[in-house]
Amino acid sequence: MKRENKPNEGGRAPRIALLACSVFEREISLYGNDAGHIMETRFFEMGLHDNPDHLRTTLQTALGELDVRNDIEAVALAYGLCGRGTAELHPLRHRLVIPRAHDCITIFLGSKERYAAHQKACPSCYYYTPGWNRECRVPGPEKIEASRKALASKFDEEDVEYLLETEREQWAMHNTATYLDLGTSDAEPGAEYAKRCADWLAWKFERLKGDPSLLRDLLWGRWDGERFQIIEPGQRLVHSPDERIMRVATDAG
Repeated sequence: MKRENKPNEGGRAPRIALLACSVFEREISLYGNDAGHIMETRFFEMGLHDNPDHLRTTLQTALGELDVRNDIEAVALAYGLCGRGTAELHPLRHRLVIPRAHDCITIFLGSKERYAAHQKACPSCYYYTPGWNRECRVPGPEKIEASRKALASKFDEEDVEYLLETEREQWAMHNTATYLDLGTSDAEPGAEYAKRCADWLAWKFERLKGDPSLLRDLLWGRWDGERFQIIEPGQRLVHSPDERIMRVATDAG
């Protein structure tokens, strides 16, 4: 596949600011090591995914704040479409680059094609990664206890148990814990945690080796149009209901 490297002409990585979900914090530290062209990195909490409108507002505010920088050529987003939480983002001064991904699992697997193939082969899989594990945001006993604690301050005990049972019923659609890692230092304890969750849930467990190429190329400015969407000032990012996942639009459509 031919890769366009227009932002990286002359062999130089473009100077960028990076806006990233904290699920990738250790992976970015690993694959962006010595990346002197990354002038600024901002990580945002994983909980923003729970409210796509809030995620969009937070990222758009960050884009506006980066307008004052004269030392960057682009802003890179370590996100996917994320429940359309990144849809309608629009750069004001610097071009914006995002992987063609529904969510972070595409980035862990290295391509939207590999993600689609795995989902087809295992539609009942639930994906675990080191970052999601750290936040106890995956099915398992720690997630139940974290939810119980959060709900206890808002609801009485009977309602709390009802809501927890509703959450368990949603998990019943799955029967396999699929653990993905990109070789970070916490990969092994992350695998052990995912396996414990699978055992507790009476699920199957599988471990897949991730592919860092999509994340690494995002960080190092190797942006081709097949794997990345580039949004220029005056354009906005919108959902595309096909295999491309996203496209750009202008105010006129």
